[in-house]
Amino acid sequence: MNIVIRVNDEIKKKMIEYYKDKVRDKVIPYVVFQAQEEDTVITMYESGKVMFQGVSADVDASMWTVMLENTDQKKEEKKKENKKYYNCNQVGSDEVGTGDYFGPIVVTACYVKKEDIPLLEKLGVGDSKKIDDSKILTIAKELAKNISYKSVILTNSEYNEKYNKNVNMNKIKAIMHNKALYQLVHENSFPYDYIMVDEFAREARYYEYLEGQPAIQKGITFMTKAEDISPAVACASIISRYIFLKEFDKMCDEIHIPLPKGAGKDVDKMGEEVVEKYGEEKLKEIAKMNFKNTERILHTLIY
Repeated sequence: MNIVIRVNDEIKKKMIEYYKDKVRDKVIPYVVFQAQEEDTVITMYESGKVMFQGVSADVDASMWTVMLENTDQKKEEKKKENKKYYNCNQVGSDEVGTGDYFGPIVVTACYVKKEDIPLLEKLGVGDSKKIDDSKILTIAKELAKNISYKSVILTNSEYNEKYNKNVNMNKIKAIMHNKALYQLVHENSFPYDYIMVDEFAREARYYEYLEGQPAIQKGITFMTKAEDISPAVACASIISRYIFLKEFDKMCDEIHIPLPKGAGKDVDKMGEEVVEKYGEEKLKEIAKMNFKNTERILHTLIY
């Protein structure tokens, strides 16, 4: 196995120090050193590239890759990189409800202009998971007045029909993100610099999930913690949460049971109450049946 990484000056010095007692006694052109670590041969080139060769090459390389990400230089590079995704015209999407036993899955795609960013900062726009629900209800209304968005809602009844061994949660999310993004971008003529999605699947895998879809949005930038980097993704997160909360409250009102969010033990208790009052068919209508809660609810229920 061969793995090559590129290191900066900070990691270069640390590697030279770390391997100094394991360096092979041979001179190779354009090579700083070559060392042996157990069954891995490490070769550092003057260019800053380091090659790891051997059975455990991936393990040895990963140690330095993690360290590299935490260097001041790398953090500064990341900061500069993230700035370009912040101050620009952008489209972003995010989802809510995938971890909740009750309630729908909501995906929203938003379009944010550079000129919108001061307003978003004033409103305190950020990841909806870090904002309490009462604030979400206020912020989302202002966002809806000022930015363009497209939301897609999947009820749990529809989710249960779609979910199977060939269609998992990530595939469902990919299809929903694609639909919201494609509709927002193609129904309008927005000038944008980037389309951003919080990475829940690798890019290649994401597009595999979309095989067979009638229309596919391309040119997406996938990134981890996108809601902290992209105002458009943060807006999408808030609007999705707002819609989820409204749909959730409507569902609770209809069945006259104050259902809890999430997928904890309190959910099991109220799930039993739903089945006792309305039967198992109602559970299939309002809950994600592949969650472990279903086993616990139906197993512990006393008829």
